Amino acid sequence: MKKWVVTATLFTAGLLLTACGTEKKEAKDMSWEKVEEAGKLTVSTSGTLFPSSYYNDKNELVGYDVDIAKEVAKRLDVTVDFKEYNVDGQIAALQRGEADFAANDFGLSGDRKDKFSLSTPIKYSFTSMIVRQSDDSGIHSLEDLKGKKAAGEPNTSYMKMAESYGAELVVYDNATNDQYLTDVANGRTDVIINDYYLQKMSVGALPDIPVKILEDVYFDLAETGFLFVKENNELREKVDATLKEMKEDGTIAKISEGYFQTDVSEKPKEDLIESKKTE
Repeated sequence: MKKWVVTATLFTAGLLLTACGTEKKEAKDMSWEKVEEAGKLTVSTSGTLFPSSYYNDKNELVGYDVDIAKEVAKRLDVTVDFKEYNVDGQIAALQRGEADFAANDFGLSGDRKDKFSLSTPIKYSFTSMIVRQSDDSGIHSLEDLKGKKAAGEPNTSYMKMAESYGAELVVYDNATNDQYLTDVANGRTDVIINDYYLQKMSVGALPDIPVKILEDVYFDLAETGFLFVKENNELREKVDATLKEMKEDGTIAKISEGYFQTDVSEKPKEDLIESKKTE
């Protein structure tokens, strides 16, 4: 956040009165006009988070968040330009004005709530843990995280959760899923805390790596969407209106089915955690 400090030298009482009577004007929100004039949406993402943002066999950037962002741009009649960073880099790009929003399975938690806003949710899910197949990494509950090595990117809510339960943090810089899973399997790390649907698809896509989602430990109903700088309400409202249209005509459900084999854009029933325990 920029801090503006105004220093004035007052020569007369008249100037003092004028200064006191002057009201500070808020900057106009030009977030949508900027995009419209440029004819382009700039979106920050990772390119390494399967199946939200990754490269397919044809070396094309695809994924659930990516495909929805592409469709949003199409309906707003602008092009889309993706810039790839790790999580911290994506957030920094937003703060510097180098990206209009971030599309990488973002939720709002902790300090982010003060500086950012989230679009209409495009995915509802839970948090789960990936562990070794052979011994569950010695983890049977959140309390067992104490002394375990938790893998993830720095400053994420998942890593903060692991730290709060006493885990040792092993940080990665925009690593791919196979690296994360392999390190759990070979004992370099013990656990990955992340979104259930992302973890389910990741483990399913790499069946030869001996890891699994820890059974019976599902928690924290969460929603994710596109991340905006809080002041950019005009752009967020345009995107939200487009997402509403896409949800109503079934487009988001179709994209979701293609990646998750279910519609993750629908808010789950309260008893979904219990149903996960019996899958």
